[in-house]
Amino acid sequence: MALYRLDSPIRAYAWGSHTTLADLQGRPAPTAEPEAELWMGAHPTAPSVLADDGRRTLLDLITSAPATALGPGRGQLPFLLKVLAVEHPLSLQVHPDAEQAAAGHAAEEAAGVSPDDPHRSYHDDQPKPELLCALTPFTALCGFADPAQSAELLDSLDVSALSDVTAHLRAGDLRAAVTALLTWPRAERKRVIAEVRSACSRRTGLRATWAARLAQAYPDDMGVVTSMLLNLLELAPGEALYVPGRTLHAYLHGTGIEIMAASDNVLRGGLTPKHIDLPELLAVTDFSPTQPDTIRPVATGDHGKTYPTPAPQFRLTSYRTGPDATVTLRHPGPDIVLCLQGEITIRRDDTVATLPPGHAAFLPRTGGPAELSGPGLAYHATPGATDPDRQPLALSRADSQLARAPRPA
Repeated sequence: MALYRLDSPIRAYAWGSHTTLADLQGRPAPTAEPEAELWMGAHPTAPSVLADDGRRTLLDLITSAPATALGPGRGQLPFLLKVLAVEHPLSLQVHPDAEQAAAGHAAEEAAGVSPDDPHRSYHDDQPKPELLCALTPFTALCGFADPAQSAELLDSLDVSALSDVTAHLRAGDLRAAVTALLTWPRAERKRVIAEVRSACSRRTGLRATWAARLAQAYPDDMGVVTSMLLNLLELAPGEALYVPGRTLHAYLHGTGIEIMAASDNVLRGGLTPKHIDLPELLAVTDFSPTQPDTIRPVATGDHGKTYPTPAPQFRLTSYRTGPDATVTLRHPGPDIVLCLQGEITIRRDDTVATLPPGHAAFLPRTGGPAELSGPGLAYHATPGATDPDRQPLALSRADSQLARAPRPA
């Protein structure tokens, strides 16, 4: 077949929403469990199911005919597409780069660590860079702020117990500051966090507000203080954040499209009751201060807006289709097209699929051009643009000169 409609799994995590994903897909809400992530892809943990089959998964399809599904030289779908519904903050976490992922996975395999072991950190041997595109106002923590500014922030709280941490920060030693927080005596954590919460509740501003919220939710977790060492960002709808490997980060609130390398490797650093592997976290994390950039989409001239990143595993483009905006993907595959609003009809060779909101289709490498029509809003996930002939073009119904002209954001 030239395209496959997908039934994609929803992951129920405590930080998710009882309404967001159900409302997106037109299901009754609120749901019994908090729904956190809609996964579209072929990751072994939760692969999408082929809707017209009901038994075979996208992973089965790819495994049975990788060259047909993915093209030559690929053994797996390189990306995983998600919709995130963040009602409550996620844990502070970091993902390994390619070398660290390969070494960590090999070590845990050699040690016989079960895939279901809660202490397992490396579920595969892949890195996990990721891009988060905001659909609603979205708040996130990403990368370490200037340690001198963080020292001033902690000093302003007037919590004497944190004096050693601020000394490390003044010396520019973020690794030592984080290590001190993560090894804090357990019996003293609740008292320190209570003081931090009290100090933040007397202050104004977004950072103090979020620190007080986190302290209330995690009253004995020193990740509350670690979070204050990171950059706090607010994304407007349509803006995005790129998170490279080795970057400590956390998503705090909002709904977004996330695309990442097809990996489930996570090392946690706080704001969680789950296992924290301190030696591995310290080995993987880049403690250099950084200022993450907000990524704004670039008009492609084909009714699309793409989000540029250096990741070779993925690229994300949105298309607004309508009577005068029919998009032709000239060299699609292996791609996933997600309908977010309205209705998206995909025509490819002799196959037609219509997608309602919150549903997606897989386009294998083998097949001709694919036409997207609406009216609707589609998100198009592809491997990174390493092959020039894979660039999408929109030529039908739209005058070619107009298609090349810049389009308003």
